[in-house]
Amino acid sequence: LAFALFYTILGIPIARYADNRGSNRVTIISVSLAIWSAMTVACGLAQSYAQLLLARFGVGVGEAGCTPAAMSLISDLVPPERRASAIAFYGLGIPIGGLLGMVIGGAINDAYGWRTAFAFVGVPGIFLACLLPFLLKEPRKELTGVRNNAALPQLSVVEAFGELAKSRAFVLIAVAASFTAFLSYGKTVWMTILFIRSHGLSPGDVGLVLGLVIGLSAMIGTWGGGWLADRYGRENRQHVLTAPAIGMVIAAPILFLACYSTNWVAALALLIVPTIMNTLYYGPTYSCVQGLVKPEARAVASAVMLFCQNLIGLGLGPLLFGLLSDAFKPLAGDESVRWVLYGAAWLGLIPAFFFWRASLKLNTELDTKQSTIAN
Repeated sequence: LAFALFYTILGIPIARYADNRGSNRVTIISVSLAIWSAMTVACGLAQSYAQLLLARFGVGVGEAGCTPAAMSLISDLVPPERRASAIAFYGLGIPIGGLLGMVIGGAINDAYGWRTAFAFVGVPGIFLACLLPFLLKEPRKELTGVRNNAALPQLSVVEAFGELAKSRAFVLIAVAASFTAFLSYGKTVWMTILFIRSHGLSPGDVGLVLGLVIGLSAMIGTWGGGWLADRYGRENRQHVLTAPAIGMVIAAPILFLACYSTNWVAALALLIVPTIMNTLYYGPTYSCVQGLVKPEARAVASAVMLFCQNLIGLGLGPLLFGLLSDAFKPLAGDESVRWVLYGAAWLGLIPAFFFWRASLKLNTELDTKQSTIAN
C-alpha cells in the first residue's frame, strides 16, 4: 500500500506534464528509471521498518513516471491497427521482470540474503537510465513540424478528465482492469505463500518453479492478447476485448483446480492456462484507452488506469487476501490461504462481464473519437 499510494497519486500529475507537447517523454522515463532503481537498492540498505517504508515510497515515486509517458510515446509512433501489439510488447516487461525477479531474487536470497537481492536487481536500472536518452528519441518535434510545441494549445486538467468521464467504455474498462489487477496481485503473492506453506517448498524453489511457469505463461498471454486484438479487432473493434472476456471465463475453473490440488507439480501445471488467459487483457485494454481520448490526454488516461489498477490491485489485493487468510485461520489453520484462493479463482468472472460490456461500446465510441480528432 505504501508503494501503491505514491505510485498511483503521483502518476497523474507526471502524466499531465508528459501530455504537454513541450515535454520530453524520453527524459521523463529515464529520470523515473534512475529514481526507482536507486530506491530499490535503498530497500536493501534499510535498517528499520521506517527506512524500508521510505524506500518503498521512493520506488513508487520513480515508477509513477514511466508507463503514462511510455504509452503516450508508443501511441505517437504506432498506427491504431498495430497499437495493441506494440503496447503488449511493452507490457512484456512485467512478466519478464517478474520471472527474473522471482528466479534470480529467490536464488540470491537463499545464497546471500534479501539485501543483496535488492541491490542486484536495482543497480542495472541505474546504468540503463544513463543509456536510455541515446537509445530513444522524442518524436513530437518531427511529428508536428513545430519547433515550439509548448506554444500549442493544451487541454486543461478539467478537459482531460472530462475526456475520460464521458467515455462509458473507458469507465467499464477501468473497472474490469482494476478488478483483474486486484485478483492478479493478490493471487500471485499468496500463491507463492501457498507453495511455501502448504506444499513445503523453500523460497528459492518457489522463486524458480513458480517464477518460470508464471513468467513464461504471462509472456505468452500478454503478447497473445495484443496479437489477437490487432488480428480480430481490425475487422470489428468490438473484438479487441473479446479475448480478455472469454479468457477470464476459461481461467476460473482451471485456477480453482490448481488451488485445490495437493500435489505441487500438478498445481503448477494447472496454473499455466489460467495465467495465459488472465494476462490477455494488457495490450487490448491500454490500446483501447489510447483510442478513446484525444492525443493530448493519452498519458493522463494511462495514469488514471494505473491509478485504478494499482491502488485497488497492488495496494489492496495482497493486503485483503492476507486479512481474509487471517480471518479464516481459526477454521482452516494453515490451509486458510487455500480457502482464500478458492474464492479468488471464481471472482475472475466479474472482470469478464465488464470487459464484455465495454466491448459492446467500442465501435461507436472509437468512431466518434476519430471523427472528432479529424475535425
